[in-house]
Amino acid sequence: MKRFWLLFSQSVTVLLAGYFVVTTLKPGWVSTSANRAGSLSVIEAPASGAAAVPAGSFRLAAQKSSAAVVSINTSKNARRGSHSSDPWFKFFFGDQSSEPQVGLGSGVIVSASGYILTNNHVVENADEIEVILNDSRQTVAKVIGTDPDSDLAVLKIELERLPVIVLGNSDLLQVGDQVLAIGNPFGVGQTVTSGIVSALGRNQLGINTFENFIQTDAAINPGNSGGALVDTSGNLLGINTAIYSRSGGSMGIGFAIPVATAKMVLEGIVKDGQVTRGWIGVEPNELNPELAQTFGVAAQQGVIITGVLQNGPAAKAGMRPGDVVTRVLDRDMHNVAELLSAIAALKPGTMARIEVQRGNVKSSLQVSPGIRPRPPTR
Repeated sequence: MKRFWLLFSQSVTVLLAGYFVVTTLKPGWVSTSANRAGSLSVIEAPASGAAAVPAGSFRLAAQKSSAAVVSINTSKNARRGSHSSDPWFKFFFGDQSSEPQVGLGSGVIVSASGYILTNNHVVENADEIEVILNDSRQTVAKVIGTDPDSDLAVLKIELERLPVIVLGNSDLLQVGDQVLAIGNPFGVGQTVTSGIVSALGRNQLGINTFENFIQTDAAINPGNSGGALVDTSGNLLGINTAIYSRSGGSMGIGFAIPVATAKMVLEGIVKDGQVTRGWIGVEPNELNPELAQTFGVAAQQGVIITGVLQNGPAAKAGMRPGDVVTRVLDRDMHNVAELLSAIAALKPGTMARIEVQRGNVKSSLQVSPGIRPRPPTR
């Protein structure tokens, strides 16, 4: 019996020593065993090391693109009027020489040379433009050129080791595709929001002359203008431009200029200092029953011309008020926005075929487009 108890006590001692070693060096083994036994146990993730990206996360897309999205601060010096020094004027109207106006916006670095795309309305009439990178570097930007017709502007900064966004293909976008909006809303700092493409080709909104917006429900707020709309791979799809809102904040309807348009504007401004667009000198209107009856038009589809500039390209080619433009080159026309875009894409000085219908007669005109005049500065 004494030998039995001695063997038992030695076995217990060895087991306790083994348990102490395991709990000290491999505590996870004990937790796993406890879980299998049905007891409650919590296993925490390791505090160090690279964590796996959760399913459905946009982390990699945000990390890839956000470094190239910048914040833009603008200031406009106070404009002193002719009566600003008149004491009676100050007495009745107060001191009009107020502090400089400041503005907030965003931009996207699209070239290692320092070129930045943003909205024209972000930098319009600004006396000083400060750019703040995501890595906290700050510098002053120079305006290379603006294009009010598309509400785009190109800036340039002089810094080294600049992050550059990858340009995507906005022509491949479909309604329902997931997108991220990156910018500096309300000046709180860089913010990423997610949503989907709600619609494509939005126009007739009265925002720009040439409208072909991507509509998204990703939250876009004041300060996001000029920021990036990217796909789930972090590639640039558009420049966030405007929102539909009754409160001043996001209501789930935001608009972005497609990167295809932005790239064309960027190349034109960097190469020629401006964007050159075609122009034929007409006043187009949507075709409706009233105008069709007024001009005796039998066409069911197209854009009706209600005015033709004397000695303009269209007039020289024989176009008249009441003509309905049905095709430009090989592209059918359905509304004014399509006609403006098609004419703008024509190369000035190169003959282009424009098909029209006058009454019941269809004809083809050869028009030599001119250069579209720049809109007057405000």
